[in-house]
Amino acid sequence: MSENSQLKATYKSADTEEWFDIVFTRPLGYLWARFFQFFGIHPNVVTVISIILGAAGGLLFAFHDIWLNLLGILLIVWANIYDSTDGQLARMTGKKSRLGRVLDGFCGDVWFFCIYFGICVRLTPEWGIWIWFFCAFAGFICHGIQCKLADYYRNIHLFFVGGQGKSELDSSVKLKEDFRATKFSEQPIWKTFLYFYCGYTRSQENMTPRFQRFYAAVSKNPDRISQELRDEFRSLSLPLMKYANILTFNTRAAVLYAAILIDIPWVYPAIEVTIFNLLAFYMHHRHETICERLQQKYF
Repeated sequence: MSENSQLKATYKSADTEEWFDIVFTRPLGYLWARFFQFFGIHPNVVTVISIILGAAGGLLFAFHDIWLNLLGILLIVWANIYDSTDGQLARMTGKKSRLGRVLDGFCGDVWFFCIYFGICVRLTPEWGIWIWFFCAFAGFICHGIQCKLADYYRNIHLFFVGGQGKSELDSSVKLKEDFRATKFSEQPIWKTFLYFYCGYTRSQENMTPRFQRFYAAVSKNPDRISQELRDEFRSLSLPLMKYANILTFNTRAAVLYAAILIDIPWVYPAIEVTIFNLLAFYMHHRHETICERLQQKYF
């Protein structure tokens, strides 16, 4: 297998890959994945390193210092490469796990918590306590909802395109069963992760009622999942992947970096509350409409 083919084998799916990731993040992530594979380092260790790098980068945005801000950006870029590396390494080595999936989602949450914290500290002398309320709304509510939807829709798309093996589509019911079956005395960290991951998955399900009805019909009638249904779902869902990608990392990061470097960091949460919210609302409306239409047509 050629080097390029080996690199492409570490992608989740061509449908959900962004141009910037294909030309920059994935190739560098692949090189790091080969490095970590050579030394036998587990993907979850790479994820933890990514969390530390991204958190440190976000905290550096608290300073009115262009060099510290540039260092913060470089650390977040490095963290994002490692965030790609862990998944690529997991696919290369077969060391994929639900804990890795949970850690990967937790990774971005820690980065952006530190980013928002840094912005608040930086702007408190000018804005007072109000910047903390503004960033809490933009980060915990707007950003949280946007990322949950984007992550969920990408995994739904992968499920219909490549099946459960390509997707990380989870069920809160199954996660709750796993949580109850896990003893805290034996696996305290895993049980804690399951508790929060179950809540995360349940919130995704609560936000997508029409998809839940469609998915329930699909699950009850697996013999009626034709290639025609898969192809039609893919054709309707694929245009929404560009919005899901915008609401994940690269576009957010570009806006954030620009706002930090020109010293107007409040612009970033403002765009979260306005433009990104509108994109999330449109993506959600279209996806729910697609699911309702397909359920009526096939079930």
